[in-house]
Amino acid sequence: MRKNRKFFALLLSVVMVCAMLGACGGGSTPATNNTPASTPASTPAAASSAKEEPPAKTEDTTPAAEDTTSAAETTEPAADTTEPAGDVTELPREETVYFGGLQWGTVNSWSPIGANQNNFAIAGNAAGSRTVMFETLYMYDFLTGKLYPLLADGDYQWNDDMTELTVKIKDAAKWSDGTPVTAADVARTFEVSVEISNGTGTTYGSYIDSIEAVDEKTAVFHLAKTESGAPKNPLLVLDYLAAVYVAQEAWINTCVDRNGGDSVAILNDKAEDVVWSGPYHRLYDDDQKIVLVRDDNYWGQDASMWGSLPVPKYLAHAMYADNAATETAFKAGQIDVNQQFIGNIQNLWLQDGLPISTYYDEEPYGVCLTMPTAWYNMNIPVIAENPALRKAIAMAVDYPSIIANAMTNQSPSFEEVPRSLMNPTEGEQALYDHDAVKDLQWAGNDIEGAKALLDEAGIVDTDGDGYREWNGEKISLNACCPNGWSDWQAAMEIVAAAGEKIGVEITTLYPEWSIYQTVFTNPDQTDYQIFMYSPNAAAPSSPWARVMSFMSKSYVGVQNNWSGNWGQYVNDEADQLLNEIPTMTDEAEIKAAYTRLTEIYLTDVPSFSLMYRPAAFDAVNETVWTNFPSADDGRGITPYNCVSGYAIRALYELELAE
Repeated sequence: MRKNRKFFALLLSVVMVCAMLGACGGGSTPATNNTPASTPASTPAAASSAKEEPPAKTEDTTPAAEDTTSAAETTEPAADTTEPAGDVTELPREETVYFGGLQWGTVNSWSPIGANQNNFAIAGNAAGSRTVMFETLYMYDFLTGKLYPLLADGDYQWNDDMTELTVKIKDAAKWSDGTPVTAADVARTFEVSVEISNGTGTTYGSYIDSIEAVDEKTAVFHLAKTESGAPKNPLLVLDYLAAVYVAQEAWINTCVDRNGGDSVAILNDKAEDVVWSGPYHRLYDDDQKIVLVRDDNYWGQDASMWGSLPVPKYLAHAMYADNAATETAFKAGQIDVNQQFIGNIQNLWLQDGLPISTYYDEEPYGVCLTMPTAWYNMNIPVIAENPALRKAIAMAVDYPSIIANAMTNQSPSFEEVPRSLMNPTEGEQALYDHDAVKDLQWAGNDIEGAKALLDEAGIVDTDGDGYREWNGEKISLNACCPNGWSDWQAAMEIVAAAGEKIGVEITTLYPEWSIYQTVFTNPDQTDYQIFMYSPNAAAPSSPWARVMSFMSKSYVGVQNNWSGNWGQYVNDEADQLLNEIPTMTDEAEIKAAYTRLTEIYLTDVPSFSLMYRPAAFDAVNETVWTNFPSADDGRGITPYNCVSGYAIRALYELELAE
């Protein structure tokens, strides 16, 4: 338990705690109510800068995030809710867990089927949807790759040809109005999503034909099929189970009716009358704070689920002006759980003596699930026609400097976890043959090897100016990422320096995010030659979904492309393997397919990852609460801010600090 790992820090922080007790009564009030322009709700902090990264680069990266959850204020307070007298900023500290880095600005909506809710309680994500108010059928654990039943009763079942998936609903599962959660709720949630084209509908509508309520507690997913009759993609259906919140059929129909069936109106409905199934619901929100209160009638205290209520009565999140304000509140003990990059975070306990800790005691401190990547633009002939150039630049990059400077070592090195298509988790690392690709991998700083590769390919300096030419012209490229994303900018500077060392001119370019996002998602763009973005992190469909991001032809030519393969790379063999993997069931066959894909990727080098990075940062201050998940506690609780996926189990095991 974390309290045993850094208990000494508590003694050193007594004076600080006494000084801030008054402020802790209701958490911190931010210096301003302004949200950084690029910062949506539930967006983790961009490393070491006050700018926040937009939705597609955060823990909430799936399209389902815009529509799949619910939290609610009913027209009449639930009978079990005991609201604190007076100002809600005076919440009992010993009953309240405060969060940071998950809410920026005023809540827009409490709708389970809407869009742009900008709500701490609303974040649909196959890596772990937040289930504090609305719930998914299953909870994903990215540590093990398991799906744990939540609303579902037991494991899902496939039919023989994987064209149908059956899920049972727990008998104990209830809505906040006391009615049972049923298969009809599951079916209607999907149906309305297709009707109004919300995130669930647009993401999964091509892979699920329908969801049928066979009886009150049995839902059958009918998968879309190819011309041969095979299911289009069973893996994405597993993502659905963990990402999409089940909304109540009766409330959906009420929402649709009052908006006259108009899709835009339904998507923007405030949903203040919505019912919920989760352990918390809305108590209060304004432009400075959002507060959720425990539903003491929550069905999950049944023996078939958690067997108890979560420990904290209130979950609260203040709206801080920026990363610096959030970090200050975190250090002061006004935030218990913080989703924010903090450079050299170990100094908070090693040097400052604060009762702050992370999932791991040592580097990289958190679980790295994603891989910020430099993409080559295949619209540029010198790039597209020269795999030797692509690999040489990648080989020359000083990755240890990126990891040390941009990530302050909160990432394993490529010596520790050799590059492939996989993230560093044990489950993914076991999915390819390491020995088979060993000769293709590189750890960086191989200047002589890169030069030799270019020389062999005939890419040489013929005019003596120090730069290599191709087809008689100097090779001149740019390396781009959004302005203000300081860790990424540091990485791009190191990429440019690598080019200089091997005789390839690479200059850096940092447009504002508002411009950057319109360029790199344009399949025809030639403005950026090397540019940064992150592939998918973790989900039940991983690593398939990430490999799709790296290599799938299905994204080539797609306008406003947020899904992947932004460099427009095409390899027919890779595409064939990606089409076959979702229906593979033999473990050896799956491993062989991923090994071959890794061989292709490391040979062609259509992109190259610059670091490993957590999909969400997870740090805690144990001034008030303790017993948060840690790697050595033997409990196996996912370190995902205590609210997402299987991480919500942590709320049932928290203890007050002594």
